[in-house]
Amino acid sequence: MMESGGKKYALGVDYGTESGRAVLVDVQTGEEIAANVTVYAHGVIDRHLPDSEVMLAKDWALQHPGDYLDVLRQSVPAVLQQAGIPPESVIGIGIDFTACTVLPVNADGVPLCFFEEYWNDPYSWTKLWKHHAAAPQAERINHLAKERGEDFLPRYGGSISSEWLLPKLLETAEQSPAVFEAADRFVEAADWVVWQLCGELVRSSCCAGYKGIWHKLEGYPSTEFLKQLDPRFESLYHTKLAGAVVPVGSRAGGLEPRMAKELGLLPGTAVSTAIIDAHAAVLGCGVTEPGSMVLAMGTSLCHMVLGDEEHLIQGVNGVVEDGIVPGMFGYEAGQPAVGDMFAWFVNTSVSEEITRQAAADGIGVHNWLEREAGKLSPGQSGLLALDWWNGGRSPILDEALSGLLVGLTLSTTPAEIYRALLESAAFGTRRIIETFEDSGVQIASLYACGGLPQKNKLLMQIFADVLGLDIKVAKSTQPVALGAAICGAAAAGSQAGGYDSLSDGIRAMGQTKEQSIRPNREHKAAYDRLYAQYRVMHEAFGVPSGPVGKVMRELKRMRTGI
Repeated sequence: MMESGGKKYALGVDYGTESGRAVLVDVQTGEEIAANVTVYAHGVIDRHLPDSEVMLAKDWALQHPGDYLDVLRQSVPAVLQQAGIPPESVIGIGIDFTACTVLPVNADGVPLCFFEEYWNDPYSWTKLWKHHAAAPQAERINHLAKERGEDFLPRYGGSISSEWLLPKLLETAEQSPAVFEAADRFVEAADWVVWQLCGELVRSSCCAGYKGIWHKLEGYPSTEFLKQLDPRFESLYHTKLAGAVVPVGSRAGGLEPRMAKELGLLPGTAVSTAIIDAHAAVLGCGVTEPGSMVLAMGTSLCHMVLGDEEHLIQGVNGVVEDGIVPGMFGYEAGQPAVGDMFAWFVNTSVSEEITRQAAADGIGVHNWLEREAGKLSPGQSGLLALDWWNGGRSPILDEALSGLLVGLTLSTTPAEIYRALLESAAFGTRRIIETFEDSGVQIASLYACGGLPQKNKLLMQIFADVLGLDIKVAKSTQPVALGAAICGAAAAGSQAGGYDSLSDGIRAMGQTKEQSIRPNREHKAAYDRLYAQYRVMHEAFGVPSGPVGKVMRELKRMRTGI
């Protein structure tokens, strides 16, 4: 980095499911100077359209794109005022976003839902990442890709999700041809925000690679496949999904004058290409080396791994060159139920007596259970759980899988069950690491970030014990927003006081705590014994051809009335 007259700062704007936040970061140290949160006025639209009698069906999840602009207009000026710095001190802006969150726009980038003629058509609105109504389309895409032997499918573990771009567009084309035809472009919300800031549509390699089926060398799926899927899709990626794909941390453009005035920044301020929120955490943890796995731990768990070669791994959600750090291959795997599995237990299965005891001790129920579970040694409860409370992701991609708890007796306590659930999450991650290593990707170091590592020390110790590896924990409480800010500093370049490569910015600004969590070797031996039984249950219930592999799937069919 080169000095350019006084301290320099970058803005990271982090778009979540319910709100967005702006974080101002010191470019030289990575220190967070100021932060501000803006709650989306319309939240998650999953019942009916705003100011409309149009009701939404099950599995719908939409958003109002105007809420994204409100985050910029409210939170960016707020952090500048809070920090008391002049606009010329801000050299770059980075954006991270949930994905795939996609919206149809006209040629000028105006969302179709802003027009009266499309307001009452739900397909004209932004489809949030957790919009699952395109599940039938995803199933057809997977079936056709397998039938044709398409090369792209193995790069995504053998299956793509209803949350991704192509199923959501196919759903729109089939259910609302008028919106599909009217859309000049379909754009990831991450890329749309960048477009609004700098006036240029630049598609991020992160969003395009992990959610849009883009490959750096091979491009998009073949026109033959797309035409067979739907004749209207033959030239889809050259028309409605057209746009250059640019690596993360590149300069997308400069802040255009109108937006600069609204945000209180200088025109021309560097705007970076966008990055998916979980993937930005890799940057915030300071990770640039191959063989490093970052655990983004919240309601679910996302495992991101950097490598210097491309390997095809069953059940891994994607491998993308330039997907996280330019010049490297980024892998993504995941467990769909972690924090929300623990929350489910606390919310549904804890007695009033425990709630009273926790209150009397001046702590929350989660903390009370953590304390009591921490008094147990590995295996003492006699319990073992499978962590599929929200279906399976890696390495078995199957939403029909469900949770399982074995070993219950009349003397089983809530603390014992709670600990078994914590252990199941760690066992699930160990199975994912084994899958990586069996496919030639060695995991040498672990990093953790998100809400859980900051809140639940017992969980993190169990992870270290089960995995047998030290775990470095992110120092920042906002590693995702920090990662976005690092992108902004890289987009600015050294001449402006930033960095000439994203890797340089990550090494300078990314942070972990000085002390890591070290495994207890005695506990590791006990967990090896428990994990062997976890593997037995994992294969028996998870593999359809296994001895009881159809049980969970049949129960799911009965529950849904199929």
